[in-house]
Amino acid sequence: MPGRAMLSEVFALTPGDGAASGFVLAQLPRGPAPLLWVQDRVSRQEAGRPYLPGLGLPGPILRVDVARAADVLSAAEDGLHCTALSAVVAEIWGDPPALSFTASKRLALRAEASGLPCWLIRRGASPDLSAARERWRVVSLPSAPHPDDSAAPGAPRWRAELFRARDRRPGTWVMCYDPATDRVDLSAPFADGALAKAGHAGG
Repeated sequence: MPGRAMLSEVFALTPGDGAASGFVLAQLPRGPAPLLWVQDRVSRQEAGRPYLPGLGLPGPILRVDVARAADVLSAAEDGLHCTALSAVVAEIWGDPPALSFTASKRLALRAEASGLPCWLIRRGASPDLSAARERWRVVSLPSAPHPDDSAAPGAPRWRAELFRARDRRPGTWVMCYDPATDRVDLSAPFADGALAKAGHAGG
């Protein structure tokens, strides 16, 4: 999944859940090229700014704060013209008129033309019409067991539902980021009853 040159959307099932950002971070290409991260005002107010030193990415992060969804879309499209970037992440709150099907199609075509992944994080939003090639709903789950300390949190886990995709079958998975290998592992959904309960409670 990491590094696929297309537009993908990730919906946070609850606005304050950091799962959407964590899920996107786990998919980003690892390399020295800069990442562009754009947020609108309400996303910053409600979900906070990304803490850049804590993201663990090897390349620099260019963070752009703008006021409106239209400004996010414009900055993201401009970023996708720059092939020196590794990826573009754009956060938009709610269902603004600026984020029309036509606007999403422009981003999708530009991402594919430039060969860059573009991730659109949606909070407080409904999955209306979109040209995104993949659309996900993500919610946090209890962390994986820590290998050395049972009282400590382990690797982050998410319940991730791919509900629309152009070139793969939709489905739901438990996803776990493994920091040792810097990869995301997928497992059969809800094999653990506790995870199933947590996932449904979060959704």
